[in-house]
Amino acid sequence: MRIGLIPALIIFALALTSGPTWAQLRNPAGHSLARTLSIEKYQDNFKIGINRITETITVDGELNEAVWKTADKASDFFMKYPNDKEDPYRQTVAQVAYDDHFVYVGFTCYDTTQTIIQSLKRDVGHIDNDGVGIVLDPMNLHTTGFIFLVNAFNAQSDEQISLNQDNEIQWNWNSKWFSATKRYPDHWTAEMAIPFKSLRYPSDHKLWGINFIRVDMKKNQYSVWTHVPVNFRIYNLGYTGALLWDSLPPVAKSNMVVIPYVTGSAEQDKENNVKLGFKGNAGVDAKLALNSRLNLDLTLNPDFSQVEVDQQVTNLTRFNLFFPEKRNFFLENSDIFSEYGIPSFMTPFYSRRIGVDNDGNRVPIIGGARLTGGVTPTTRVGLMDIQTAAHGDFAAQNYSALSVNQNVFGRSVVKGYFFNRQGFQSESQKASDPLGAWGRNAGGTFDYISRTGKWNGWAAYHQSFKPGIHTDDKFLEGGFGYTGSRFSNMVDVVHMGTNYYTDMGFVQRIGNYDAARDTTIRVGFNHIFDNATMKWFPKNGPVSRHTLSVESYTVFNPDWTFNESNNVLKYRLEMKNTVMFDMSVMNDQVNLLYPISFTGGKPLPATHYGYTYATVDFFTDSRKAVGGTIGGNFGSFYNGTIRSVKGGLIIRSRPHVNIGIMGEYDILSFPGDYGTTELLLISPKVEINFTTTLSWTTFLQYNTQSNNFNINSRFQYRFRPMSDIYLVYTDNYFTDPLLKNKNRSLVFKMNYWLNL
Repeated sequence: MRIGLIPALIIFALALTSGPTWAQLRNPAGHSLARTLSIEKYQDNFKIGINRITETITVDGELNEAVWKTADKASDFFMKYPNDKEDPYRQTVAQVAYDDHFVYVGFTCYDTTQTIIQSLKRDVGHIDNDGVGIVLDPMNLHTTGFIFLVNAFNAQSDEQISLNQDNEIQWNWNSKWFSATKRYPDHWTAEMAIPFKSLRYPSDHKLWGINFIRVDMKKNQYSVWTHVPVNFRIYNLGYTGALLWDSLPPVAKSNMVVIPYVTGSAEQDKENNVKLGFKGNAGVDAKLALNSRLNLDLTLNPDFSQVEVDQQVTNLTRFNLFFPEKRNFFLENSDIFSEYGIPSFMTPFYSRRIGVDNDGNRVPIIGGARLTGGVTPTTRVGLMDIQTAAHGDFAAQNYSALSVNQNVFGRSVVKGYFFNRQGFQSESQKASDPLGAWGRNAGGTFDYISRTGKWNGWAAYHQSFKPGIHTDDKFLEGGFGYTGSRFSNMVDVVHMGTNYYTDMGFVQRIGNYDAARDTTIRVGFNHIFDNATMKWFPKNGPVSRHTLSVESYTVFNPDWTFNESNNVLKYRLEMKNTVMFDMSVMNDQVNLLYPISFTGGKPLPATHYGYTYATVDFFTDSRKAVGGTIGGNFGSFYNGTIRSVKGGLIIRSRPHVNIGIMGEYDILSFPGDYGTTELLLISPKVEINFTTTLSWTTFLQYNTQSNNFNINSRFQYRFRPMSDIYLVYTDNYFTDPLLKNKNRSLVFKMNYWLNL
């Protein structure tokens, strides 16, 4: 790229000429060889055996069964963060065993009596929490797997891991498993029992990929059993060790889960003159393992209402924002469908489009089925069909999807898909909305990733089909990336046709709002993105790492005339005590296609704008009982100025109470009739975790940009594993006129996870 490649080369030159190399560093005794192992030798040097047991293990965290005295031990963990050159301050021992029903995992974590736990909430994750975890790759292809974590107070987190290792885990997938922890004066222990029913694995493999994770927050150290280079996520599947079974793992028997639910609600909608009324509902989800790798999900009258609301943000862009999927039915093996294009920005599949009308309002879902998993050791498939009911003027819809992933060349994947939305419109609906009759997408992607994970590349072709449209209906993408321990670079090139429609997907910037005519106009685009990053790791002192990156995003119109560019210089300082400082300087150049207003005043004219602004953010020590963040934006913005301040404060009474408040205040000022606006977003949150199974969370969001003040107060009791009772109060008000009520509801929900 004309803008991005030169800074990238400068940073690369710095990487080659500055700082110590591995050969110049003194490796700790016993770890120097392992740090220089070729990736092909990993599973020859990191091995742990797993043996069948006949004794009964009580999952109480005490590790007092005989097996824990004789089982193989994984120890001598490697530091992963803040660097991968030292040994962790405190050591960890991990062990495994199995019987006909469970994989058992035991951890012994040498420590003091003090633990740092941010929350007892499920899926709190591994960041900033003392905890341990196991990574499993049953196929041992280094492409897909599972991670199971507990913190020192036994709050569970779990997730499926896909090939796209650059993405931070969202902890949206849930499975039923068991764990317990126990604390002692000089260590703490954790015990897990993971049902074979919760895993998808080949029954003819005696070698699985495995790794173990430890987080020690008092030292702000993340460590791992094998040496995972600092440039990759701690759960990266490319650097797993070998789990050696003494015999073939047992085939899970009668693996069927039925999850019925009932709801009752009292609802009032003053905004639409709907009086207080009472409703009840019931439905069922089911999971059936057809074999050890293939899973069938069924749903009948699903409850896709959210007991957890989306976190609102202030949007200062011209385009819509992406919010992640949280509905359980769509989560298992979701990467089979969703990892096409650029997730979160432009993708042919976005499951949140299913079950809503054109304005984003929910519509009833009658039922659906999803078949996902492996049909061979190297082939994964996804097949889905969902039927929705008619709702008001919105016709009934059928959504179907087929996706196939084929592993090639080790960790690389060839993927192909066909997605279809079929509307059941009346003749009048067809006349008024001919494009609403149906929409289809098909395409394929080749994702290359080297065995080490340092090199990757991709090429994709996407085609859309709409009634009467036969031109400019393609989405093409290609790119490459390099991820080293100190230097990384990624380049991505896209062509997006104006008539590329995604009825089941998401393309962030294809819809351009014209404020003068109050309409949205589709305009395709071409983009070139380049990011170059350099990291330094000081050997001594309070700083753990410096990160400098140069990023350039240039967008061209369909005829390759210039549209806009965003060029960013970023710097991050990370301290060993978790304090962090970010600073960015951005320059935007925009040939605005259509008038736009950020204030409600006279729209800015469609002309050229060039502006520069800066952002700063400071984060305090996350281990303290009282902490927070403060930052802001300032500079020019189109033909005006932007001044923003944002920050937050959190008070913790660990591990039971978290009281926090986040806020953002923006002033956008433009000359003359273009106006000035002030945007305020305040988000207080009170989270009380009485135990790991009983919690009460109240979340308030006061957002003047969306003219909404939301209250969401949720009581949750997990009376059995994966079985919950919810009581949720939701209230929405206008911010202008101040606190005029829109709607409110009180919802009771109970679901029960039943293994058959």
